[in-house]
Amino acid sequence: MLKLLYLALERPKPETVRMLKVGLTGGIASGKTTVLGIFASLGAHTLRADLVAHQLMASGSPLYPRIVAAFGPGILAADGTILRPRLAAAAFPSRIAELNAIVHPAVLAFEDDWMRKIGESDPAAVAICEAALLIEAGGMPRFDRLIVVTCTLEQKIARFAKRTGLSPEAARDQVQRRMAAQMPEEEKVKFADFVIDNSGRKDEVKARVRQVWQQMQRFGD
Repeated sequence: MLKLLYLALERPKPETVRMLKVGLTGGIASGKTTVLGIFASLGAHTLRADLVAHQLMASGSPLYPRIVAAFGPGILAADGTILRPRLAAAAFPSRIAELNAIVHPAVLAFEDDWMRKIGESDPAAVAICEAALLIEAGGMPRFDRLIVVTCTLEQKIARFAKRTGLSPEAARDQVQRRMAAQMPEEEKVKFADFVIDNSGRKDEVKARVRQVWQQMQRFGD
């Protein structure tokens, strides 16, 4: 995996390929990964920018020494790996732009390389990249369509608490801090080709995803 990441960093931005390139974004704990998984079950090629970033931060990767130099040894575990909760605590909210300036260019390069390979192997594919800061990072022009996932604030807090094991009060604090570092959801929606409300029942969300999928199948008609 890391070998592919290194290669992606060295490649120029690929030429536009014929398959449909889709960006998927939304606020923290809005259920982006859940929606992405539904699209995958329908046949989409999917990629999570968060997982790419995690690999790029691994010990021995090109970004590792830059992140440690910027944020200090306090973000490291005993074995030298970067602890992402500590990094997040160090970066949010005042230094998130500094962290993004290190990580985002490498993530975008990997996404471009991944989409190029998908387009070469399957020109009729739908390739979906999920990223929380897709618009903020300037990545939106690289995609043919943009999907924004939404839900209520209380649902975000409850989901974040369940995911992290934090108390509701601590989860609320963390969610609000991270939301302050992101574009407001109502602004993201203005850029969207499709909005998926993830605040309802699972069957309702799946039905909406299928509806969007069917509409995207008509791309280029």
